[in-house]
Amino acid sequence: MRRLLALSWKESLQIVRDPSSVLMAFVVPIVMIFIFGYGVNLDTGETRVAVVIEDAGDQGWRVADAIAGSPYLKAQLGVGREAASKALKEGDVRGFVVIPADFSREALRPGGRPAVQVVTDGSEPNTAAFVASYVSGAVANLRTQERDEVDARTSSRIELQPRYWFNPAVVSRNALVPGSIVIVMTVIGALLTSLVVAREWERGTMEALLSTPVTKAELLLSKLLPYYVLGIASMALCVAVAVFIMGVPFRGSLLLLMLSTTLFLGTALGLGLLLSTALRNQFNAAQAALNAAFLPAMMLSGFVYEIASMPKPVQVPASALPARYFVTILQTLFLSDDAGRLFWLNAMALALIATIFLTLVAVKTKRTLD
Repeated sequence: MRRLLALSWKESLQIVRDPSSVLMAFVVPIVMIFIFGYGVNLDTGETRVAVVIEDAGDQGWRVADAIAGSPYLKAQLGVGREAASKALKEGDVRGFVVIPADFSREALRPGGRPAVQVVTDGSEPNTAAFVASYVSGAVANLRTQERDEVDARTSSRIELQPRYWFNPAVVSRNALVPGSIVIVMTVIGALLTSLVVAREWERGTMEALLSTPVTKAELLLSKLLPYYVLGIASMALCVAVAVFIMGVPFRGSLLLLMLSTTLFLGTALGLGLLLSTALRNQFNAAQAALNAAFLPAMMLSGFVYEIASMPKPVQVPASALPARYFVTILQTLFLSDDAGRLFWLNAMALALIATIFLTLVAVKTKRTLD
């Protein structure tokens, strides 16, 4: 225990003396959280659209007024078809709505089928879907109001009352920020420990360590424990920024957050230490950590892209990523006060992956110079 404490203290001093470690642990997470939290946003505010009104009747103008009254759309009324097309091509609007000349006549004719054309920018599929959905919603609300006016005495109308569990405001940031914390912790954990053993080899201090009575377990624990404490502090900083600055709710248990963070840090620190032990070069180890940790976690963790929608051959390697399970855990803890079976299944997966990584590190670490 004395040797372990001495080695851990020596590693802690090395962290304090190295400005890059403090920078990666406390400055980089804040920068990345703000970039992901405010830069990656699946919501739209007031989407700009143009409304081409070719119909002079009351029905056509009622539809135009309904679109203009939508809180999600910023509509320009009375634009010509040619001007609307030009605005869409130049990016001034995200779509335009055409109310044809025969709209009112069709709306008033028994059995008529009035149609409204919606043209959107398909180069941004997500925004295009929002535009079509918002316009459809505005028209549906108008249709409901008209039906209420006609059927005011009818008591058997069906009313749709949607409820959004866990994220009532349907704000994408509430789901994306917990995922971004996973990306941050993956990068920080893997990068910090990817330099540890490689630095010892490059500076020639590993030979001095191997000449002492230090055991393999003591050597590995002394490399992991200080960076584990640093990772916990970094995690606490990320959660504080998410909750108190970005306004993301946290409804889960802090104890379960601590437990799951410990398991995840076991995977991230184990991966970094494994690369550092195998490569023995700081630059190579750092590059390998970025490629092995950041890119897969960003693309295959479910942080942005739905794993179920990926091809089956891609879902297989995604199931081996610890970030995938930690994303689910953090989203559960942030947005739900009931951990339940979902939490424990993902926690068990993290524990298994952490055990595999740390076992590989122990096997790879030798008490000899070769």
